[in-house]
Formats: sequence, structure tokens, C-alpha cells
Amino acid sequence: MGKVLALDIGGTKIAAAVVTESGMLIGRQQVATPRGGAEQLAIALDTLIAPYRHLVDFVAVASTGIISGGRLTALNPANLGGLADFPLQECIQSIADLPCVLLNDGQAAAWAEYQALSDDRNSQISVNNMMFVTVSTGVGGGIILNKKLLVGNHGLAGHIGHTLADPHGLLCGCGRRGCVESVASGTAIGAETLGWKQPAAAAKVFEMAQLGNLQAENIISRSAMAIAQMLADMKMALDLEIVILGGSVGLAVGYLERVIGAQKALPEIYRVPMQAACHRQDSGLLGAALWARSSL
Repeated sequence: MGKVLALDIGGTKIAAAVVTESGMLIGRQQVATPRGGAEQLAIALDTLIAPYRHLVDFVAVASTGIISGGRLTALNPANLGGLADFPLQECIQSIADLPCVLLNDGQAAAWAEYQALSDDRNSQISVNNMMFVTVSTGVGGGIILNKKLLVGNHGLAGHIGHTLADPHGLLCGCGRRGCVESVASGTAIGAETLGWKQPAAAAKVFEMAQLGNLQAENIISRSAMAIAQMLADMKMALDLEIVILGGSVGLAVGYLERVIGAQKALPEIYRVPMQAACHRQDSGLLGAALWARSSL
């Protein structure tokens, strides 16, 4: 079906790349996700799409938030700079008059990572039920059930970051108290340092933990435990066979091992095998392209 321009709209960055029919990513670019609302997002999308619109046959988009009816909404608008509702499909087609397929970024990444599992010639196991978890600016995911990607009638499937971690916890940006996202995300990790003499972003907290800072280690361990407990719930609900972990926090040095360690504190039936995302930070880009090819 030719070349596709894939976009991955996240809370921190928007990435773009041309994906060839063989699955290669060419000319990858990214810009910071704007914080100025709809107009600024439209400008950022135009910057990324315009140079490629005459070189590709269609556009595939993986985006944080809820994708339904061609519009982007956010359970936690803070993850998109306060953007609560955006006509994403209309905006993209005004920039490039091409077929356009939209998908939530966690769902897209799950689809790419599931294909990677299926293509693993060293694996003798056929996986039916899998979940992708991204721990980044927020916490999200995508679910493969009976070898099919769950999207949902309203695009909600896989929004695991808004399951409950602590009923007495902080108020999440979605309006519910104690969501996994409000405990485990990169945003939450940074927020835990606001009382420090020098508050730190999540990346700095990880650096400090590697150097043995006990406060930093405790913050990251709390995040990992929230993810482990959420996975226990998801295994009970979906009979998961494997979990793939991605996102800037999920792929940070030592984080996967911390989640696996937290799982070991639970009875064995609640544990689920885990591994890091095969496509690393590009799972969403590739998954959007693969899904678009199967949909058009």
C-alpha cells in the first residue's frame, strides 16, 4: 500500500517518520508537545506533516488520550497541555488531503509489540492475551485479547493508568482520586520532589536513585509497586500471558527489574512475565502504520 507517514502524539513530544512497506522508519523527527492549546498543536502538526505530504500515500496517527469519532479528548487534559478536545482527523486532513487512520498510542504500541512477538522465530509459544504498558508522562496501555487488539466502542480500551492504585491518594487530573497514573507516571515521580530544596524531573530522580539516594529510590519503588499491583489486577481480569513495558520511565535503567521485583512480593498467581518493548520508543509509530495498513 505504499509509504505511510506515522505520527506519535505524546504528552512530552510528537514524533513523525515515514514507514516503508518493509517496516523501516525513515526521516524520523520530533518536536516538543506544545502547551498552548489547539492552535499550537495544529501548528506543530503542520510542521511535521507538510514536508512529507507529497511523499506518502496515507497518514497513520498514534496519540495519547481517547480517540473517538476523529476527535482527540483526554481523560487527564494536563498530559496534553490542557487540551481537552481536538478535531484531530479534520486538522490532519486540512494539512494533507490523504487517507488518515487514528489510534490511541498505547493501543498502537500494543499492536506493534504483538506483531514482534508473533514474528519471534525463537519463541515456541503462541500468545493470545498480551498487554502493553507505557509509563511516561502518564500511564497508558493497549490490550491484545484472543489475538485481537481491543479498541472499544468509544476508544477507552487500555486506559489502565486510570485504574485505582490508592483510594486515599492524590486527585488525578481525570477527576478521580488515587489513579495509577497519579502514583506511577513520570509526572507523579517529579511531583514527589516538590518539597525538596531542589525539585527534580523524573529523569533526574532516576539518576539520583542510581547514585544511591534513598529518597529517590523510594519514589521509584512506589511507582514500580503501583504498576505491579495494577498488573496483578489485569492478569486476574484478562488472564494475561505476557506484559510488554515501554515509555520513558518504563524503559529507564532498572525500572523493569523493579516492577518484576515488586511482583515477587505477590502470590505467584498474580505475577505475569514481563519484557521491555522490542521497538523501544518507536512502538507507537510502527504500530499506527501497521494498524492503518490493516484497516485501509
